[in-house]
Amino acid sequence: MKLNQANLASPFWREKGYGLPAFDRAKVVEATAKNPEWLHLGAGNIFRAFIAKVMQDTLDAGLAKTGIIVAEGFDYEIVERAYRAYDNLAVSVSLKSSGQIEKTIVGSVTESLVMDPAQPDWARLAEVFAAPSLRLASFTITEKGYNLRDVNGNYYPAVRADFAAGPEKPATYIGKLAALLYGRYRAGAYPLALVSMDNCSHNGDRLFAAVSDYAKNWTEAGLADAGFLPYVAGGEKVSFPWSAIDKITPRPDETVMRALEADGLEDVAPVVTSKKSFVAPFVNAEETQYLVVEDRFPNGRPAFAGEGVYFADRETVDRFEKMKVCTCLNPLHTCLAVFGCLLGYTLISAEMNDPQLKTLVSRIAYDESMPVVVDPKIVRPRDFADTVLNVRFPNPYNPDSPQRIATDTSQKLSIRFGETIKAYLASDALDVRSLKYIPLVLAGWCRYLMAADDAGNPFEPSPDPMLDEVSAYVRGIRLGEQRDFHEELAPILSNAKIFGVDLYEAGLGARVEEYFRLLVRGPGAVRQTLAETVK
Repeated sequence: MKLNQANLASPFWREKGYGLPAFDRAKVVEATAKNPEWLHLGAGNIFRAFIAKVMQDTLDAGLAKTGIIVAEGFDYEIVERAYRAYDNLAVSVSLKSSGQIEKTIVGSVTESLVMDPAQPDWARLAEVFAAPSLRLASFTITEKGYNLRDVNGNYYPAVRADFAAGPEKPATYIGKLAALLYGRYRAGAYPLALVSMDNCSHNGDRLFAAVSDYAKNWTEAGLADAGFLPYVAGGEKVSFPWSAIDKITPRPDETVMRALEADGLEDVAPVVTSKKSFVAPFVNAEETQYLVVEDRFPNGRPAFAGEGVYFADRETVDRFEKMKVCTCLNPLHTCLAVFGCLLGYTLISAEMNDPQLKTLVSRIAYDESMPVVVDPKIVRPRDFADTVLNVRFPNPYNPDSPQRIATDTSQKLSIRFGETIKAYLASDALDVRSLKYIPLVLAGWCRYLMAADDAGNPFEPSPDPMLDEVSAYVRGIRLGEQRDFHEELAPILSNAKIFGVDLYEAGLGARVEEYFRLLVRGPGAVRQTLAETVK
């Protein structure tokens, strides 16, 4: 059996235990094409596993009549190889901690487009973006997708080129978005919510800063109408709500693929695109999920309801996001990613059977992070952390890897640890010098940059936009050296763009240096340091 629209009528799916769309998909596709309400940018796995699945549930419940149009602006191969080849259908596999597998055919995505001004899809994308019916454009383009400047604060060359060229043929992701938004402005200045669903702090502000920067440069240069900047930045026509998203979504896993093939599915093998995206016609993810969105939709909020979805005020979104991203989940993930790579682990769940690593993440969560958490009221922080450490991370059926989590670590540290450090510095009741385990993780990341595991064997670090720059500082260090490494570490640890603070000014630089010295004293030093430090 192959996954396509024509085959959905086959009894195969029910017989094999697959859930099917309960709505008339042909009618939904037609209605969405005529009056699109939701465009999503970023066609990766988190979108298919969570957002598209919740939209499916909304359609199944009869609460909506239109689906989602998806566009991809970075890795165009995803559209052809993972969407169009399967009529925009996907198999969503929920990996429950009980060992049960829930399989659903998701048909809420009605159209997939390539976000490239040089390709025919661009005209259709511009048409969708200019439609008065469009209520929101949402985004899962990763944290680095919002960066217009390098680590030194200078605009990237491609951004400068976009500023100079205007909205006709943009090359960057945000440039394309700004050009599409300019088309909506010129079509009637219709209202729209631009909703970042990326896993980064105050994501709406980051999206606003990037888009308004384009609008400002284009209007000041006379390349866009003078009214475009007020349209973007005025706050009435275009909104940039904050959101917080939480669902662990590993790459498509071969074990899941084999289970689907055992059912009789054909042509479901994951592929790696030329841009290193891991995609397949199926997605696998844990069952736990949260999406908390600030309720600011100037053109009306489309129907979108389901388990774990909340619309709230900005303060609630902020509290939930800080609880999750800065304290109770993401920092623990990064900790396991760093030490997992150094100790040769390939599964997060296996790391949770390591007493030292489980104790380390528990100490970070309960002892060092919990004191700065403000209860968001959606879920109690202690309960959230308990579920992360006792159910979600140890789930042996969720094939997530430290290597995946280690991707783009330099872009994550300022949020995942820097915010807690800043909270300690701002508190009269907390002493930043009491932090013991967070500095150990930061030292572990510096040790990770040496690209050698605890036995001294080389490994390939995960992709990271700053990898070449920061690893150059430690490249000459050899395991077994016994000396002061301040000269090598100072350019890294003093970089507030990486950590959110200058670690020396924060009073933690010397401690990180000392941990690093212990971690490089010889083969086996990572394990030895954990044994000595984690109690």
